[in-house]
Amino acid sequence: MISTYISHARGLARTEAGSIQRIPDNAVWIDLLEPSIEEERAVERELNIEIPSREEMREIETSNRLYEENGVLYMTTTVAAKLDTSRPESTAVTFILANGRLITNRYTDTRSFRNFIAYAERHPTACGSAVNIFAGLLEAITERIADTLERVGADLDAVSASIFQSETAANKAKRDLRSLLERIGFNGELNSKGRESLVSLARLLVFVQQSNNVAFTDEYRGRFRSIASDAAALSDHSSFLGSKVSFLLEATLGLINLEQNNIIKIFSVAAVIFMPPTLIASIYGMNFHVMPELSWEFGYPFALASMVGTAIGIVIYFKRRGWL
Repeated sequence: MISTYISHARGLARTEAGSIQRIPDNAVWIDLLEPSIEEERAVERELNIEIPSREEMREIETSNRLYEENGVLYMTTTVAAKLDTSRPESTAVTFILANGRLITNRYTDTRSFRNFIAYAERHPTACGSAVNIFAGLLEAITERIADTLERVGADLDAVSASIFQSETAANKAKRDLRSLLERIGFNGELNSKGRESLVSLARLLVFVQQSNNVAFTDEYRGRFRSIASDAAALSDHSSFLGSKVSFLLEATLGLINLEQNNIIKIFSVAAVIFMPPTLIASIYGMNFHVMPELSWEFGYPFALASMVGTAIGIVIYFKRRGWL
């Protein structure tokens, strides 16, 4: 799908078409969302540019993601998507600045793009030029990652409180270590997607600020520096969250090992407790002719008392040693 955006007094105006024959002369932003081959070719003919294919967008080499060609800037970055779902993912987005227009090529409809479009439709200052829209989109992507990292941090704090709460019986009953492991893993995945996007954005911003083919005003260069500074700060915070995820994961696995050891200890103690009574019962179950206790009046109570007494004695011994 191809959407063209025009800047007017009230904000960003949008038009859509399944296929396109001619791009409006006053369009400042052409957005390709899951475009077909025919739509890509049509835009290439209209604007005299080359749009990277989906396979080319997936390449990780910087030279294939960030380059200038015939005065046109081609910038492909990784953006974290579907962060509110159970399966977050990373998607590639290409930004092209050509002849005063911004062209974006993407295959996932991310929340950051929707947020910026909704904002720009009501604020004309956000869409006065292609560079302005480009900077606004980068800011929206950064803000989206920041919100995600804040959510990850808050949830990790809740997980930490649950793991290191006081060891009462009620708390032990409420604590589900499997659920905590799943939460830690999911937050780790969110943090990883956000950090990947931040690293990619940082490279893009360095490339943009070093470019000489596009005339950026001091205002825009300052804006890009501000975004780069935010991305660097968020990247540091993401590193901290990554360390916290690793720590909580190790702590949870340690608790699981402790609980498993406690279970094994209970079975071991139970086996030892019943070992002497079993020995006594086995002895008196032997079929020997000469066995004085068999004809003794108190032989049966004596055997039972011996079994119970040895079991109680072992329990008392274990408690005094602190094993129970």
